Amino acid sequence: MKFKSTLQKFNSNLWGYYIEVPDKAVKKFSDGNQRRVICTLNNALKFQCAIMPSKKGSAFINVNKKNRDALNLKIGSEVNVLLEQDKSKYGLPMPEELQEVLNQDKEGDDIFHALTPGKQRSVIYMVNNVKNVDKRIRKAIIIIDHLKSMNGKIDYKILIEELKSS
Repeated sequence: MKFKSTLQKFNSNLWGYYIEVPDKAVKKFSDGNQRRVICTLNNALKFQCAIMPSKKGSAFINVNKKNRDALNLKIGSEVNVLLEQDKSKYGLPMPEELQEVLNQDKEGDDIFHALTPGKQRSVIYMVNNVKNVDKRIRKAIIIIDHLKSMNGKIDYKILIEELKSS
């Protein structure tokens, strides 16, 4: 589904920049808790994201700094938007390094797959966010070990310390 929107900024510390999503698109792509889409901006930048409901009754998609900079978007910039249903398993690309750790660790794999889809995406994002392959492997191992030691919970404060000390 194609539409035009304008880059806006929330007056909030929680949310940043966003584009509003028309009701027609919200109805088409929101099915219960499934709101994951593949968003293409200005026929140039494609990323996986979620259609988020707002308190005003409308919906929006977050546009992070990296994506704004890539397209040189400023508040008020008009944006051509193409949305497609995201049919991927996790809503983000699974890093090879994390997949290999899960393949070799049955307990870790079971715990990872018992997480909510949002927590799974958080873990995937943390591993994907590292450019160096060796560091991605190390990070994947530390995160899965953390999940096992915390009985499937993520304590971000402890996890950050574990990642720093590795």
